[in-house]
Amino acid sequence: MRIGDLAEKSGLSTDTLRYYEKIGLLPKPLRDAGGRRIYDQTILRWIDFLDRLKATGMGIKDRLRYADLRTKGGASLTERREMLEVHRVKVREDISRLAEMLSVLDEKIDLYRRMEAGEPVDPAFDNCARTEHGAQPGLKGQTHEPSTQAGTRADAKP
Repeated sequence: MRIGDLAEKSGLSTDTLRYYEKIGLLPKPLRDAGGRRIYDQTILRWIDFLDRLKATGMGIKDRLRYADLRTKGGASLTERREMLEVHRVKVREDISRLAEMLSVLDEKIDLYRRMEAGEPVDPAFDNCARTEHGAQPGLKGQTHEPSTQAGTRADAKP
């Protein structure tokens, strides 16, 4: 297939495909008699894999390293596996952190829905909702600033 066909099927622009080829993410394609790029169908799987690595947060430097290792064939299997194992640990940590943050968002959304519906909520949560952007409970429009007067801060010396 030609570069325009590959762009359409992969969802990448022809400029991006040329750039990926230039930096080494994509292998150099065969050329027809007119010098136009000719790609094999298998390139679509490689582009899809690169896209998945990018989506999981693998940086361009590591994707380039992986692409370079791939050109070495079977001699680099262990290195590629180890690289993916290290990245997998990072992805699991990211998923865990995102799941925790999703839980926080869900709780906050639920709190707001209950407050909007006029349901009673724990006063601590009510105060939290009012102060999350710096407003002190009961002082609309004012922000809470720690006192700087001597003797009023825990770390102030008597």
